[in-house]
Amino acid sequence: MGLKFLEFFAGGGMARLGLGPGWSCLFANDFDPVKGAAYRANFPDAGAHFSGEDVWKLSAPDLPGPADLAWASSPCQDFSLAGVRAGLSGGRSSAFFGFWRLVESLDDAGRAPPLIVVENVVGLLTSRGGADFAALCAALAGRGYRVGALEADAADFTPQSRPRLFVLAFRGEPPAHLSGGGAFVTPAVGRARDRLEGAARAAWTDWSPQAPAGRNTRLADLLEPDDQVSWNPPDLTRRLVAMMSPVQAARLEALKAAGGRHVGAFFRRTRREGGQSVQRAEARFDGLAGCLRTPRGGSSRQSVIVVEDGAVRTRLLAPREAARLMGLPEAYVLLRGVSAALHVVGDGVCVPTVRWLADTLLEPLLEALPSSRV
Repeated sequence: MGLKFLEFFAGGGMARLGLGPGWSCLFANDFDPVKGAAYRANFPDAGAHFSGEDVWKLSAPDLPGPADLAWASSPCQDFSLAGVRAGLSGGRSSAFFGFWRLVESLDDAGRAPPLIVVENVVGLLTSRGGADFAALCAALAGRGYRVGALEADAADFTPQSRPRLFVLAFRGEPPAHLSGGGAFVTPAVGRARDRLEGAARAAWTDWSPQAPAGRNTRLADLLEPDDQVSWNPPDLTRRLVAMMSPVQAARLEALKAAGGRHVGAFFRRTRREGGQSVQRAEARFDGLAGCLRTPRGGSSRQSVIVVEDGAVRTRLLAPREAARLMGLPEAYVLLRGVSAALHVVGDGVCVPTVRWLADTLLEPLLEALPSSRV
């Protein structure tokens, strides 16, 4: 197929894996040394194209090309695009405009990619009352791109609840079957679209990818055998169960009474109840894990809970299990150390979600270009 892409904030290379062997990575960057180590461990050619520089320190001459796609999984913490655009110092998510500065420079040189994907959390739609999303769309539209967004959940592909926003910008006339909206233009996306004004609103396109085939795995299918993992001591499990709300505790008792084996996942979360902060263990037994996180604190680690023949056991989710929930292959090299491995995996993009997006939107759009190199 011969498609080429640039990947910014590449992490452990999950977008690259999702795009697949039909795509060649011309350049990738991530200034996080842990993620950079994971990228290098998994891609033997990384020495030729991977940069550990901060995106703000890069310039257009550093980027080879031309490329068909620029992918940016920009940091989601403290997202403040509009503030940075106004010249204020922002958090890590201001890195988007470091990326966008590079695209503008490429455009000035006549080699901007015809397709851009910005992946982020769904909260971007409402951040700062929608001002951040509007700033992003205005930036894309200002350079002649058609702009649209869709919301996809990793749960359609792997047993993990992980909704993500994909903002897709395209320079060209999309085929009719790829625009017009659908299930992935969610009500939240529609409200954000309707708040847009001016050039951003005029450039908007409701993308229409085909629905995925459907997930055929459950959380239990991806877990290590019981005898190959470490379980919490019984007293710790009892303390965790005691942290459940009355409703959750009643559900657990019903599963114990039902017999058989039931596998779930839970996080510890702090809730406000009766004017006080209360730490709760919140479990789900719907076949899905909760959204993976980076392990910044003990409560950020997801746990497994198994109810079997009336007994309850708990343990932390293992790094390889987390990798499977992200759709990573068994051959993917995880860094030594639980925290390092979970940091890379928990801050990535679900691999089969990227493959679906490429198959149903990215590649068909590029094929529609008069000068397509597909």
